[in-house]
Amino acid sequence: MSSKYTMDMCNGPLLKKIILFAIPLMLSGVLQLLFNAADVIVVGRFTGNEALAAVGSTSSLINLLINLFVGVSVGANVLLGKHIGARDEENASKTVHTAVTFAIVVGITMIFVGFFLSRPLLELMGTPEDVINLSVLYMRIYFVGMPAFMFYNFGAALLRAVGDTKRPLYFLTLAGIINVIFNLIFVIVFHMGVAGVALATIISEGISAFLVFLCLKGADGVLHLDHRSLSFHKDVAIQMMKIGLPAGLQGCIFSVSNVLIQSSVNSFGSIAMAGNTASANLEGFVYNAMNSLYQTSLSFTSQNMGAKKYKRVDKILIECLVIVMIVGIVMGGGAYLIGTSLLSIYSSDPQVISYGLLRMSLICVPYFLCGMMDVFVGSLRGMGYSVMPMLVSLTGACLFRIIWIFTIFATNRSLFVLYFSYPVSWALTATAHLICYMIVRKKVFK
Repeated sequence: MSSKYTMDMCNGPLLKKIILFAIPLMLSGVLQLLFNAADVIVVGRFTGNEALAAVGSTSSLINLLINLFVGVSVGANVLLGKHIGARDEENASKTVHTAVTFAIVVGITMIFVGFFLSRPLLELMGTPEDVINLSVLYMRIYFVGMPAFMFYNFGAALLRAVGDTKRPLYFLTLAGIINVIFNLIFVIVFHMGVAGVALATIISEGISAFLVFLCLKGADGVLHLDHRSLSFHKDVAIQMMKIGLPAGLQGCIFSVSNVLIQSSVNSFGSIAMAGNTASANLEGFVYNAMNSLYQTSLSFTSQNMGAKKYKRVDKILIECLVIVMIVGIVMGGGAYLIGTSLLSIYSSDPQVISYGLLRMSLICVPYFLCGMMDVFVGSLRGMGYSVMPMLVSLTGACLFRIIWIFTIFATNRSLFVLYFSYPVSWALTATAHLICYMIVRKKVFK
């Protein structure tokens, strides 16, 4: 690979490299949110409420089905980084080809999952009769693009492992622009509705996947992809699963707890729901910016673990924690300070804005705690420990909130009490992860 895209994570000052690595990831997350919003805006403005509801009703189910497998890409990232740090070219190459093979096989399998299980699962979720046919149509077309979706995610994870976060950003930007253009053509010109939005999505995913393929195909050294060498190396696959599956499982179970939170919000009526939705959309931008530091700590830690440069692992954690705190405080606190103006983009109703500000005060302002929690997880996974942070996160952030809903919230039913569960759970979980890091550090560094 060209030196302008790779990064030496094991030598030299860390701060500048961490920032250069993280910024493209931040921009990628923000762009993804903007392009997703464009999908919703186009179908809502030019097709109608039923089409808008159909697209919206599938998002949580789609995330639930794909999070488990996308999590395995974390394992590919960590494993490749470790082998690169250890200068183990043979196993690094095996990791690349195993990861790509896994992505293709899972992607093809998900086409059939989407086709045959869309309607039963949507019925199980209680999707209304006037929406379900459109929802099924959207999901079935969307899942045709799963091979491209999986290939891009695994390919981008492999590129991140060698320090390349720029080209995935370029590919995502180009694919996102094409997605918006095709959305407008299919929906406005050809009146294809939800089918047009889904088709535009899979075309854009196909383009981004093809660009990643060309990138890997033309790479030099361990990252070079040779289609004749595609195979499933059992030992590599097991190590990938060991690190990646807990990450994916954590994402799936978090989706379940979020459904319970949403159900509790729903009990306060449609105006509270609207304020909650608007605030949650704004929070997404802050979260994605902070999540880039999770991915940064993951990639930098794995390479330095492979190189056995343990002192740098401590420095990586500290610098990522400081940066994520700054990002969280500036973006989260800033969003709250101008919250009225931001929320008015979604609704002009003063009550909706008031409900949105309440959520932002309890989630956006202390959001840096969530960022710190995730950075600890990134370091632990980069060190090869994935089950431990999964169990801690699920207990501290997921199970804790469920217990909170059925105890404290049940006896003090207010949105303030409900939302307060977030910062409390982040603080507890981040503290638990710090303890885990110290235990793992003592064991590994010995």
